[in-house]
Order: sequence, then C-alpha cells, then structure tokens
Amino acid sequence: MVPWIGALLGALLGLLLSLRAGAADAKARSCGEVREAYKAKGFSLLNIPYQEIAGEHLRICPQEYTCCTSEMEDKLSQQSKLEFENLVEETSHFVRTTFVSRHKKFDEFFRELLENAERSLNDMFVRTYGMLYMQNSEVFQDLFIELKRYYTGGNVNLEEMLNDFWARLLERMFQLINPHYHFSEDYLECVSKYTDQLKPFGDVPRKLKVQVTRAFIAARTFVQGLTVGREVANRVSKVSPTPGCIRALMKMLYCPYCRGLPTVKPCNNYCLNVMKGCLANQADLDTEWNLFVDAMLLVADRLEGPFNIESVMDPIDVKISEAIMNMQENSVHVTAKVFQGCGQPKPAPALRSSRSVPDTFNTRFRPYNPEERPTTAAGTSLDRLVIDIKEKLKLSKKFWSTLPYSICKEERVTAGLSNEEDCWNGHTKAKYLPEIMNDGLTNQINNPEVDVDITRPDTYIRQQIMALRVMTNKLKNAYNGNDVNFQDTSEETSGSGSGSGCTDDICPTEFEFITTDAPLVDSDRREVDSSSASQPSWSALTWFVICLVLLLQKQCR
Repeated sequence: MVPWIGALLGALLGLLLSLRAGAADAKARSCGEVREAYKAKGFSLLNIPYQEIAGEHLRICPQEYTCCTSEMEDKLSQQSKLEFENLVEETSHFVRTTFVSRHKKFDEFFRELLENAERSLNDMFVRTYGMLYMQNSEVFQDLFIELKRYYTGGNVNLEEMLNDFWARLLERMFQLINPHYHFSEDYLECVSKYTDQLKPFGDVPRKLKVQVTRAFIAARTFVQGLTVGREVANRVSKVSPTPGCIRALMKMLYCPYCRGLPTVKPCNNYCLNVMKGCLANQADLDTEWNLFVDAMLLVADRLEGPFNIESVMDPIDVKISEAIMNMQENSVHVTAKVFQGCGQPKPAPALRSSRSVPDTFNTRFRPYNPEERPTTAAGTSLDRLVIDIKEKLKLSKKFWSTLPYSICKEERVTAGLSNEEDCWNGHTKAKYLPEIMNDGLTNQINNPEVDVDITRPDTYIRQQIMALRVMTNKLKNAYNGNDVNFQDTSEETSGSGSGSGCTDDICPTEFEFITTDAPLVDSDRREVDSSSASQPSWSALTWFVICLVLLLQKQCR
C-alpha cells in the first residue's frame, strides 16, 4: 500500500471517531443550569439528572433528550398553574383595589355626611327652639334613622317616608300653635291629611322630596355598584385553569427547562395565544363590564351635578327651619281650614290654656353659605371624591380583554417584542409563527396552544356577567331618578315605589300632587257620613218647596 494512502485513511478514521464522540457529547449535555434553576424554585435536587436523558417518558414537553424526569414534569406543571394564578391575581390587583378602596371612601363619606347633617340640625334646633325641639326631637331622629336605613339597603319608600315626616311635624306644630285646645289622636290624624292640600310648610317639602329622593337613589345605587364591581373583580380574578390550560402553561413556562434552556423565555405572541385560551371566559366578561363602568360614570355625573347628596344634606337643617317658619306665618289660615274640615276641637284644661306661642318660632337660622361645606373623615368633598372615582373607573374599562396583554408584557414572563427570534416557541428557541387569536371563548376554536371547549362556557363567569347586567340596569334607573329594589334580582326592570319621576334623562324640578279632601269630623273626632252631613240642605229645600206650594194654593183661592 502506498504510504500516503495509509496516512490519509488513518486521519479519516480519527476524524470519524472524533465526530462520533462529539455527537455522543451533544446527546448527553450537562443539566447544570437546569438543576440550579430548579433548586431556585424551591425543589429538591434528589434524583435530578446531571446530564440529559432520553425523553420518552415526558407527557407534555417534546420527547427528546431532556433534563426532566416524570416527577420534575409533574412538579413544574403544578408550578406553572400556581404562577399563572398569581399572575392573574397580581395583574388584576389595580382593578380590585380600585373598587375596594373607593367603596370604602364613598361609604365613609356618605355615612359621616348623614351624621354631620343630623348633628348640625340637632345643635341648631336646640339653640333656636330649646325645650320645644327637645320634646319633639324624635320626629327628626326618626327621619335620619330612615334615611340611613334606606342607604344601607333597607326596604324604605323614600317618598312615603318623607310624607310621613311632614305629616308628623304638622301634627306637633299644630298643637304648639294652638295651645288653648286639646287634640285627640284621631283629630291629629285628620290634621295630617291636610299636609298636601294646605301646604302649611310652603314649597319646602315638595322641593326637598325631589332633592332627597333623587340624590339618595343615586348615592345608594352608586355605592351598590362599587360593591358589585368589587365582588365581580375579586371572584373573576381567582382563576381555576382547565387541564388543557395547565398543559399549555407547562409547555410555555417550563418545557424550556426540560430542553436544557432554563433562561430562554417564551415568545410574546406565543404567550398571548396561551393566555387568550386560558382566559377565554374572562374575556367574555368584558362587554358587560364596559357597559357597567359606563353606567357607573353616568351616575357619577349625576352625583356631581343635579343629584349631589352633599348639597342636599348639608343645608337640610336650614330648609326644615324655613318650613317651620312658613308654618308659623300660615298658622291662622291653616288653623281655620283644619277647624273647618276636622271640626272644632275641645278647649284645653285651665292650666294649659295660658300657654302662648313661643317667641322662638320667630327666630330664623342664618343664611346657608355653600362655601362652608365641610369635608368629612373621607378627607374630601363629594365633588373631589367622585372625580377621583371616575378617573379610576375609566382606567378599568376593557380590563378583562386586555388581561392577556398585561400579563405577557411582563419581563419576567416573556422575552418581549424585541426578541422575536431569540425566544421559546413551544418546541425550540426560534420565532413563533402562528397568528394571534381574537378575544373570547368562541374565537379559541382554532387556538394552536390551548385545547378549549367552546361549547361549555364557564357558569361561574356567566353568573358574574348576569350580576353586572342587573347592576347596570339599576344604575340606568338611578341615572333617570328611578329607584329599584336591590333585593329583587329576578326582574331586572322591576322597581320599587321611590323615584323622582325623571323620564328620558330629564329630571323635573316641579312635582304635581293630587289632593283629596279630608273627611268631615265633629268635635269628638267621629267621622260624619257624607249623606247625613248634607241632610240639612235637603231639609231646607223641602220646607221651601212646601211653603211655596201652600202660598200658591192660597193665591189660587
């Protein structure tokens, strides 16, 4: 054999052997980086391979040479589920805390506003009317008790409650301005029936009814909306991933570990498809959520403007005092009309007959100055509080449909948009090619990453959608000044009795009341039958006819 041929064969043989050795080394790459990353997650390194092993045992990741055992794949799969749940909860933290904190602030503000108004009325009436007020203070205390009960969801009809307040006040006032008479309970009941007809308090009750009713309806509905938003956000942010979603999460987050690439992060578009598949039902909440937020913003506009509860409650003591002054000025006319309708009352005993109308009724309160409106423990006036809530509400719109984007833009989750070629695509380190799916459950039918059953919507999410829909309807009613019974969720359009009568977004400033005549009552408060009451007139007419006939007969003779 020629010497140089032998040398050439030897060199080729050596090269072949070295290539085979290199291939063997490639198949048995070190798992050192994977072990370090796995340990950093808090897992034990017991039975974790030092070099890659055959991957036929893998159920989720590519069945190639791998650094993962079956136990590692199971643990990393559970880890991916846990991290996904935490990601959703962390990303939704803003929207959840928005409703929690703003509900707390608004509720604190409203409750203290009522307490301040009650305290102010009590202090001013004690100074102005003294013992007379203190002897009748339960009338005013009951008014605030009922207002608070309404706000907290009690079954209170605002219009009936306010009518009852003015009727009771008229009864008390009528006794004070007529101290020379004794009035039975039945007689006072007759007096109260003249509240609307005689308008003894002037126009104050009508105006105050319109203002209080629509302001309280708006405020109660608004705080109820904050409660519903808080509950829905809390519930929906606690996700329960399906088995198909867990597989996709494992493949995206930890299959790089099994391939010996623990530092390679998922491609951004790859992450989006996984998240859109896993959060498909949450995205379906978005439409109703946006309508709910829009309705909240509309009611917030009302609270800033014509339905401002602060501008109603702060001067309520002055308004009631004005009504009392009107009653004092109209006392002669009112007394005459009541005596005419209810009958002449019995004189009071001698000891009480010397009473006279106290001069304190002639005292008026100082004019109300809007600049003196106090701030409350909530730290702000209603206008500033509502503006703050509106800003936060606007930021929460489209939250659920953009949730996948919010998660996938996190640096700790994906490689980012700038590394489209140098990221994990579910199989290897390369660009992710499939198109991004649209939002919602039905659009996931062809999702390449998550196996989604579009025929089975999440019933829990559907319940939240219904809760938002019902609340949105109530907010729309409140925007128009109409009350809705919060305890009745079976009929979305059913309403309770209270309402300002607003229609087509126009709230009237005038209300018309249909008055009815009170029944005639004698001095002993026995109702007189209408037929018997009219008998004297018929009797006189009969005598007149008889006399006329006799006179004509006499003339004819």
